[in-house]
Amino acid sequence: MARPFAYAASAVADPPPDRCDVAVVGAGILGLAVARELLARDPARSVVVLEREDEVGAHQTGHNSGVVHAGIYYEPGSLKARLCVEGARELAAYCEERGVAHETCGKVIVATSAGELGRLDELERRGRANGVPGLRRLDADGIRALEPHAAGIAGLHSPATGIADFGGVARALADDVGAVFGGCGVEAVLPRARSIVLRHARGELEAGRAVFCAGAWSDRLAVAAGADADPRIVPFRGAYLRLKPERRHLVRSLIYPVPDPSLPFLGVHLTRHTSGEVLVGPTALLAGARDAYRLGRVSGRDLADTLRWPGSWRMFARWWRTGAVELRHAARRSAFVRAAARFVPELTVDDVEPAFAGVRAQALTRAGRLVDDFVFSHTARALHVRNAPSPAATSSLAIARHVADEIERL
Repeated sequence: MARPFAYAASAVADPPPDRCDVAVVGAGILGLAVARELLARDPARSVVVLEREDEVGAHQTGHNSGVVHAGIYYEPGSLKARLCVEGARELAAYCEERGVAHETCGKVIVATSAGELGRLDELERRGRANGVPGLRRLDADGIRALEPHAAGIAGLHSPATGIADFGGVARALADDVGAVFGGCGVEAVLPRARSIVLRHARGELEAGRAVFCAGAWSDRLAVAAGADADPRIVPFRGAYLRLKPERRHLVRSLIYPVPDPSLPFLGVHLTRHTSGEVLVGPTALLAGARDAYRLGRVSGRDLADTLRWPGSWRMFARWWRTGAVELRHAARRSAFVRAAARFVPELTVDDVEPAFAGVRAQALTRAGRLVDDFVFSHTARALHVRNAPSPAATSSLAIARHVADEIERL
Protein backbone atom coordinates (compact mmCIF):
# COMPACT_ATOMS: atom_id res chain seq x y z
CA MET A 1 0.00 0.00 0.00
CA ALA A 2 3.02 2.30 0.29
CA ARG A 3 3.75 4.51 -2.71
CA PRO A 4 6.89 6.23 -4.04
CA PHE A 5 8.05 9.67 -3.01
CA ALA A 6 5.47 12.26 -3.99
CA TYR A 7 8.00 14.69 -5.40
CA ALA A 8 9.83 12.54 -7.98
CA ALA A 9 12.79 10.22 -8.12
CA SER A 10 15.26 13.08 -7.64
CA ALA A 11 14.59 12.79 -3.92
CA VAL A 12 16.37 9.44 -4.08
CA ALA A 13 18.96 10.30 -6.76
CA ASP A 14 20.13 13.64 -5.36
CA PRO A 15 23.01 13.27 -2.87
CA PRO A 16 21.99 14.05 0.71
CA PRO A 17 23.77 16.97 2.39
CA ASP A 18 26.60 16.42 4.85
CA ARG A 19 25.40 18.98 7.44
CA CYS A 20 22.13 20.23 8.91
CA ASP A 21 20.70 21.66 12.10
CA VAL A 22 18.38 18.72 12.84
CA ALA A 23 18.36 15.24 11.31
CA VAL A 24 15.23 13.12 11.46
CA VAL A 25 15.69 9.39 10.93
CA GLY A 26 12.64 7.72 9.41
CA ALA A 27 10.21 8.96 6.74
CA GLY A 28 7.10 7.37 8.12
CA ILE A 29 4.17 9.58 9.01
CA LEU A 30 5.68 10.38 12.42
CA GLY A 31 9.18 11.31 11.27
CA LEU A 32 7.77 13.50 8.52
CA ALA A 33 5.36 15.19 10.94
CA VAL A 34 8.26 15.91 13.30
CA ALA A 35 10.32 17.43 10.47
CA ARG A 36 7.37 19.57 9.37
CA GLU A 37 6.79 20.81 12.93
CA LEU A 38 10.46 21.74 13.39
CA LEU A 39 10.42 23.72 10.13
CA ALA A 40 7.15 25.44 11.04
CA ARG A 41 8.69 26.67 14.29
CA ASP A 42 11.83 27.93 12.61
CA PRO A 43 11.84 28.12 8.78
CA ALA A 44 15.51 29.11 8.86
CA ARG A 45 16.41 25.83 10.52
CA SER A 46 17.81 23.17 8.16
CA VAL A 47 16.03 19.85 8.66
CA VAL A 48 16.96 16.68 6.77
CA VAL A 49 15.04 13.40 6.82
CA LEU A 50 16.95 10.16 6.21
CA GLU A 51 14.92 7.12 5.14
CA ARG A 52 16.26 3.59 4.66
CA GLU A 53 13.74 2.75 1.92
CA ASP A 54 13.23 4.40 -1.47
CA GLU A 55 9.72 5.58 -0.55
CA VAL A 56 8.00 7.36 2.31
CA GLY A 57 5.60 5.51 4.58
CA ALA A 58 6.98 2.14 3.51
CA HIS A 59 6.37 0.30 6.78
CA GLN A 60 3.77 0.86 9.50
CA THR A 61 2.41 4.01 7.83
CA GLY A 62 1.63 2.18 4.60
CA HIS A 63 0.44 -1.15 6.01
CA ASN A 64 -2.54 -0.56 8.27
CA SER A 65 -6.32 -0.21 8.27
CA GLY A 66 -6.27 3.59 8.07
CA VAL A 67 -8.40 4.13 11.19
CA VAL A 68 -8.27 7.55 12.86
CA HIS A 69 -8.86 6.65 16.49
CA ALA A 70 -10.86 8.93 18.77
CA GLY A 71 -9.08 8.08 22.07
CA ILE A 72 -11.40 5.54 23.71
CA TYR A 73 -9.00 2.78 24.64
CA TYR A 74 -6.19 4.56 26.42
CA GLU A 75 -5.57 5.02 30.13
CA PRO A 76 -6.62 8.57 31.13
CA GLY A 77 -3.57 10.73 31.70
CA SER A 78 -1.36 8.66 29.39
CA LEU A 79 0.43 10.18 26.42
CA LYS A 80 -1.67 8.02 24.09
CA ALA A 81 -4.89 9.41 25.56
CA ARG A 82 -3.88 13.05 25.34
CA LEU A 83 -2.06 12.99 22.02
CA CYS A 84 -4.64 10.80 20.27
CA VAL A 85 -7.56 13.11 21.07
CA GLU A 86 -5.56 16.19 20.06
CA GLY A 87 -4.03 14.52 17.04
CA ALA A 88 -7.29 13.20 15.58
CA ARG A 89 -8.69 16.73 15.32
CA GLU A 90 -5.50 18.08 13.80
CA LEU A 91 -5.18 15.20 11.34
CA ALA A 92 -8.72 15.72 10.03
CA ALA A 93 -8.00 19.41 9.51
CA TYR A 94 -4.71 18.63 7.74
CA CYS A 95 -6.38 16.10 5.43
CA GLU A 96 -9.03 18.68 4.57
CA GLU A 97 -6.42 21.34 3.89
CA ARG A 98 -4.24 19.08 1.72
CA GLY A 99 -6.99 17.19 -0.08
CA VAL A 100 -6.09 13.81 1.43
CA ALA A 101 -8.88 11.22 1.52
CA HIS A 102 -10.55 11.02 4.94
CA GLU A 103 -13.98 10.48 6.45
CA THR A 104 -15.46 10.68 9.94
CA CYS A 105 -17.55 7.53 9.60
CA GLY A 106 -17.93 6.48 13.24
CA LYS A 107 -17.30 3.20 15.03
CA VAL A 108 -19.39 0.71 17.01
CA ILE A 109 -17.73 -1.43 19.68
CA VAL A 110 -19.91 -4.52 20.16
CA ALA A 111 -20.26 -6.67 23.28
CA THR A 112 -21.59 -10.14 22.47
CA SER A 113 -21.72 -11.63 25.99
CA ALA A 114 -22.48 -10.53 29.53
CA GLY A 115 -18.84 -11.14 30.46
CA GLU A 116 -17.81 -8.24 28.21
CA LEU A 117 -20.10 -5.63 29.76
CA GLY A 118 -17.67 -4.64 32.50
CA ARG A 119 -14.94 -4.03 29.92
CA LEU A 120 -17.38 -2.03 27.82
CA ASP A 121 -18.14 0.09 30.92
CA GLU A 122 -14.42 0.70 31.36
CA LEU A 123 -14.04 1.78 27.72
CA GLU A 124 -16.89 4.24 28.16
CA ARG A 125 -15.29 5.58 31.33
CA ARG A 126 -11.94 6.02 29.63
CA GLY A 127 -13.46 7.65 26.57
CA ARG A 128 -15.38 10.18 28.61
CA ALA A 129 -12.36 10.90 30.82
CA ASN A 130 -10.25 11.47 27.69
CA GLY A 131 -12.75 13.91 26.20
CA VAL A 132 -13.83 11.75 23.26
CA PRO A 133 -16.80 13.59 21.72
CA GLY A 134 -20.26 12.12 21.21
CA LEU A 135 -19.86 8.74 22.95
CA ARG A 136 -23.12 6.96 23.62
CA ARG A 137 -24.14 3.58 24.91
CA LEU A 138 -26.22 1.29 22.67
CA ASP A 139 -28.58 -1.61 23.25
CA ALA A 140 -29.11 -4.39 20.71
CA ASP A 141 -31.58 -2.32 18.72
CA GLY A 142 -29.22 0.66 18.73
CA ILE A 143 -26.43 -1.49 17.30
CA ARG A 144 -28.69 -2.70 14.47
CA ALA A 145 -29.82 0.85 13.72
CA LEU A 146 -26.22 1.84 12.98
CA GLU A 147 -24.96 -1.48 11.61
CA PRO A 148 -27.91 -3.59 10.40
CA HIS A 149 -25.80 -6.72 9.95
CA ALA A 150 -24.11 -6.54 13.37
CA ALA A 151 -25.40 -8.29 16.48
CA GLY A 152 -24.63 -7.86 20.15
CA ILE A 153 -26.21 -7.32 23.54
CA ALA A 154 -24.69 -3.85 24.05
CA GLY A 155 -22.41 -1.45 22.28
CA LEU A 156 -20.54 1.84 22.42
CA HIS A 157 -20.83 4.29 19.53
CA SER A 158 -17.98 6.69 18.76
CA PRO A 159 -19.16 9.05 16.00
CA ALA A 160 -15.79 10.88 16.04
CA THR A 161 -13.77 7.85 14.90
CA GLY A 162 -12.78 8.05 11.25
CA ILE A 163 -10.58 6.80 8.45
CA ALA A 164 -7.80 8.42 6.43
CA ASP A 165 -5.28 7.60 3.75
CA PHE A 166 -2.17 7.62 5.95
CA GLY A 167 0.07 7.02 2.94
CA GLY A 168 -1.44 10.13 1.37
CA VAL A 169 -0.79 12.07 4.58
CA ALA A 170 2.85 10.95 4.51
CA ARG A 171 3.27 12.07 0.92
CA ALA A 172 1.73 15.46 1.72
CA LEU A 173 4.04 15.86 4.72
CA ALA A 174 7.04 14.91 2.57
CA ASP A 175 6.06 17.67 0.13
CA ASP A 176 5.91 20.10 3.06
CA VAL A 177 9.37 19.07 4.27
CA GLY A 178 11.18 18.75 0.94
CA ALA A 179 14.55 17.48 2.16
CA VAL A 180 13.74 13.76 2.36
CA PHE A 181 16.43 11.34 1.17
CA GLY A 182 15.78 7.66 0.49
CA GLY A 183 18.22 4.79 0.48
CA CYS A 184 19.90 6.29 3.57
CA GLY A 185 19.61 3.56 6.19
CA VAL A 186 21.59 4.68 9.24
CA GLU A 187 24.46 2.31 10.04
CA ALA A 188 26.21 4.11 12.92
CA VAL A 189 25.52 6.94 15.35
CA LEU A 190 28.51 8.99 16.55
CA PRO A 191 27.77 11.65 19.21
CA ARG A 192 30.31 14.46 19.45
CA ALA A 193 30.67 17.38 21.81
CA ARG A 194 28.74 19.83 19.63
CA SER A 195 27.07 17.60 17.04
CA ILE A 196 25.98 14.10 16.19
CA VAL A 197 27.16 12.22 13.11
CA LEU A 198 24.90 9.74 11.35
CA ARG A 199 26.78 7.34 9.11
CA HIS A 200 24.32 6.08 6.52
CA ALA A 201 24.24 4.01 3.35
CA ARG A 202 24.98 7.03 1.15
CA GLY A 203 27.54 8.86 3.29
CA GLU A 204 27.59 10.83 6.54
CA LEU A 205 25.41 13.58 7.93
CA GLU A 206 26.55 15.83 10.78
CA ALA A 207 23.69 17.48 12.68
CA GLY A 208 23.29 19.65 15.71
CA ARG A 209 20.49 17.38 16.97
CA ALA A 210 18.87 14.16 15.78
CA VAL A 211 15.40 12.70 16.21
CA PHE A 212 14.98 8.97 15.65
CA CYS A 213 11.53 7.89 14.43
CA ALA A 214 12.74 4.54 13.18
CA GLY A 215 9.75 2.32 14.01
CA ALA A 216 10.73 -1.34 13.97
CA TRP A 217 14.42 -0.42 14.10
CA SER A 218 14.12 2.21 16.85
CA ASP A 219 15.71 0.11 19.59
CA ARG A 220 18.80 -0.74 17.55
CA LEU A 221 19.49 2.89 16.68
CA ALA A 222 18.85 3.97 20.27
CA VAL A 223 21.38 1.42 21.54
CA ALA A 224 23.84 2.53 18.83
CA ALA A 225 23.50 6.08 20.23
CA GLY A 226 24.19 4.90 23.79
CA ALA A 227 20.72 4.14 25.16
CA ASP A 228 19.70 1.16 27.27
CA ALA A 229 18.48 -1.92 25.41
CA ASP A 230 15.23 -1.91 27.39
CA PRO A 231 12.65 -1.87 25.85
CA ARG A 232 13.27 -4.15 22.88
CA ILE A 233 11.16 -4.02 19.74
CA VAL A 234 9.44 -7.31 18.91
CA PRO A 235 7.57 -7.45 15.60
CA PHE A 236 3.97 -8.67 15.38
CA ARG A 237 2.61 -9.49 11.95
CA GLY A 238 -0.97 -8.43 11.35
CA ALA A 239 -2.65 -10.00 8.32
CA TYR A 240 -5.85 -8.60 6.82
CA LEU A 241 -8.59 -10.11 4.69
CA ARG A 242 -11.01 -8.00 2.68
CA LEU A 243 -14.67 -8.48 1.90
CA LYS A 244 -15.48 -9.29 -1.70
CA PRO A 245 -17.12 -6.28 -3.38
CA GLU A 246 -20.60 -7.83 -3.39
CA ARG A 247 -20.43 -8.29 0.42
CA ARG A 248 -19.19 -4.84 1.43
CA HIS A 249 -22.75 -3.87 2.36
CA LEU A 250 -22.32 -5.94 5.55
CA VAL A 251 -20.35 -3.06 7.07
CA ARG A 252 -21.36 0.60 6.96
CA SER A 253 -18.52 2.08 9.01
CA LEU A 254 -16.22 0.41 11.58
CA ILE A 255 -17.21 -2.53 13.82
CA TYR A 256 -14.94 -3.61 16.68
CA PRO A 257 -15.09 -6.22 19.44
CA VAL A 258 -14.54 -5.40 23.10
CA PRO A 259 -10.76 -5.85 23.51
CA ASP A 260 -8.79 -7.50 26.28
CA PRO A 261 -7.62 -4.48 28.35
CA SER A 262 -4.41 -6.25 29.39
CA LEU A 263 -3.14 -6.34 25.78
CA PRO A 264 -2.29 -3.45 23.42
CA PHE A 265 -4.20 -5.13 20.56
CA LEU A 266 -7.85 -4.50 19.65
CA GLY A 267 -8.85 -7.89 18.25
CA VAL A 268 -10.18 -8.84 14.82
CA HIS A 269 -12.43 -6.03 13.54
CA LEU A 270 -14.08 -4.81 10.34
CA THR A 271 -13.12 -1.45 8.92
CA ARG A 272 -14.11 0.47 5.84
CA HIS A 273 -11.07 1.92 4.06
CA THR A 274 -10.90 5.18 2.11
CA SER A 275 -10.42 3.07 -1.03
CA GLY A 276 -13.89 1.59 -0.53
CA GLU A 277 -12.57 -1.78 0.57
CA VAL A 278 -13.78 -3.35 3.81
CA LEU A 279 -10.96 -4.98 5.77
CA VAL A 280 -11.20 -7.85 8.24
CA GLY A 281 -8.40 -8.24 10.78
CA PRO A 282 -5.71 -8.02 11.78
CA THR A 283 -4.12 -11.06 13.33
CA ALA A 284 -1.34 -10.46 15.87
CA LEU A 285 1.28 -13.14 15.27
CA LEU A 286 4.85 -12.81 16.53
CA ALA A 287 6.91 -12.37 13.36
CA GLY A 288 10.26 -13.74 12.24
CA ALA A 289 11.36 -10.39 10.79
CA ARG A 290 10.73 -6.71 11.36
CA ASP A 291 9.54 -6.44 7.76
CA ALA A 292 7.62 -9.74 7.58
CA TYR A 293 4.96 -8.63 5.13
CA ARG A 294 5.14 -12.15 3.66
CA LEU A 295 4.29 -14.93 6.11
CA GLY A 296 7.43 -16.88 5.24
CA ARG A 297 9.79 -13.93 5.65
CA VAL A 298 12.40 -14.63 8.36
CA SER A 299 15.46 -12.57 9.28
CA GLY A 300 18.08 -14.43 11.28
CA ARG A 301 19.12 -11.29 13.12
CA ASP A 302 15.57 -10.19 13.90
CA LEU A 303 14.56 -13.63 15.13
CA ALA A 304 17.71 -13.96 17.24
CA ASP A 305 17.09 -10.54 18.79
CA THR A 306 13.58 -11.61 19.80
CA LEU A 307 14.61 -15.00 21.17
CA ARG A 308 17.62 -13.66 23.07
CA TRP A 309 15.53 -11.02 24.83
CA PRO A 310 14.52 -12.22 28.35
CA GLY A 311 11.21 -10.41 28.09
CA SER A 312 10.20 -12.56 25.12
CA TRP A 313 10.22 -15.75 27.18
CA ARG A 314 8.35 -14.08 30.01
CA MET A 315 5.77 -12.88 27.48
CA PHE A 316 5.49 -16.41 26.01
CA ALA A 317 4.90 -17.88 29.47
CA ARG A 318 2.11 -15.43 30.22
CA TRP A 319 0.37 -15.23 26.85
CA TRP A 320 0.85 -18.67 25.28
CA ARG A 321 -2.91 -19.28 25.12
CA THR A 322 -3.44 -16.01 23.22
CA GLY A 323 -0.52 -16.93 20.98
CA ALA A 324 -2.15 -20.27 20.19
CA VAL A 325 -5.36 -18.48 19.12
CA GLU A 326 -3.38 -16.17 16.85
CA LEU A 327 -1.57 -19.13 15.31
CA ARG A 328 -4.95 -20.72 14.57
CA HIS A 329 -6.18 -17.49 12.94
CA ALA A 330 -3.04 -17.35 10.80
CA ALA A 331 -3.26 -21.02 9.80
CA ARG A 332 -6.99 -21.35 9.18
CA ARG A 333 -8.99 -18.70 7.37
CA SER A 334 -12.21 -20.16 8.74
CA ALA A 335 -11.06 -19.53 12.33
CA PHE A 336 -10.03 -15.98 11.38
CA VAL A 337 -13.45 -15.28 9.87
CA ARG A 338 -15.29 -16.82 12.84
CA ALA A 339 -13.65 -14.25 15.11
CA ALA A 340 -15.36 -11.47 13.14
CA ALA A 341 -18.60 -13.42 12.65
CA ARG A 342 -19.19 -13.26 16.40
CA PHE A 343 -20.54 -9.75 15.88
CA VAL A 344 -21.40 -9.90 12.15
CA PRO A 345 -23.11 -13.33 12.01
CA GLU A 346 -23.78 -13.31 8.26
CA LEU A 347 -20.06 -13.26 7.51
CA THR A 348 -18.70 -16.51 6.03
CA VAL A 349 -15.36 -17.66 4.71
CA ASP A 350 -16.71 -17.36 1.16
CA ASP A 351 -17.16 -13.61 1.66
CA VAL A 352 -13.45 -12.80 2.03
CA GLU A 353 -10.20 -12.83 0.11
CA PRO A 354 -6.59 -12.06 1.11
CA ALA A 355 -5.65 -8.38 1.42
CA PHE A 356 -2.25 -7.42 2.85
CA ALA A 357 -0.19 -7.62 6.03
CA GLY A 358 1.47 -5.07 8.28
CA VAL A 359 4.07 -5.35 11.02
CA ARG A 360 3.51 -3.67 14.37
CA ALA A 361 6.72 -2.52 16.07
CA GLN A 362 5.81 -3.32 19.68
CA ALA A 363 8.09 -2.44 22.59
CA LEU A 364 8.59 -5.24 25.13
CA THR A 365 10.33 -4.71 28.46
CA ARG A 366 12.93 -7.03 29.94
CA ALA A 367 10.26 -8.06 32.47
CA GLY A 368 7.97 -9.25 29.67
CA ARG A 369 5.51 -6.34 29.69
CA LEU A 370 4.06 -5.18 26.38
CA VAL A 371 4.43 -1.39 26.60
CA ASP A 372 1.05 0.29 26.19
CA ASP A 373 2.03 3.94 25.87
CA PHE A 374 4.23 6.09 23.68
CA VAL A 375 7.80 6.05 24.95
CA PHE A 376 10.52 8.64 24.32
CA SER A 377 14.10 8.70 25.56
CA HIS A 378 17.22 10.84 25.23
CA THR A 379 20.87 10.22 24.44
CA ALA A 380 23.61 12.75 23.74
CA ARG A 381 22.16 15.32 21.29
CA ALA A 382 19.34 12.97 20.29
CA LEU A 383 15.74 12.09 21.03
CA HIS A 384 14.43 8.57 20.39
CA VAL A 385 10.84 7.50 19.80
CA ARG A 386 11.10 4.05 21.43
CA ASN A 387 7.46 2.95 21.18
CA ALA A 388 4.93 4.43 18.76
CA PRO A 389 2.47 1.82 17.48
CA SER A 390 -1.22 2.62 16.95
CA PRO A 391 -2.55 5.27 17.45
CA ALA A 392 0.71 6.93 16.38
CA ALA A 393 -0.55 7.72 12.87
CA THR A 394 -3.70 9.32 14.30
CA SER A 395 -1.58 11.21 16.84
CA SER A 396 1.30 12.08 14.51
CA LEU A 397 0.84 15.86 14.38
CA ALA A 398 0.36 16.05 18.18
CA ILE A 399 3.34 13.74 18.80
CA ALA A 400 5.39 15.99 16.52
CA ARG A 401 4.57 18.94 18.75
CA HIS A 402 5.55 16.95 21.84
CA VAL A 403 8.86 15.91 20.24
CA ALA A 404 9.63 19.46 19.08
CA ASP A 405 9.04 20.70 22.64
CA GLU A 406 11.48 18.09 23.89
CA ILE A 407 14.09 19.03 21.28
CA GLU A 408 13.83 22.68 22.32
CA ARG A 409 14.42 21.67 25.94
CA LEU A 410 17.55 19.66 25.13
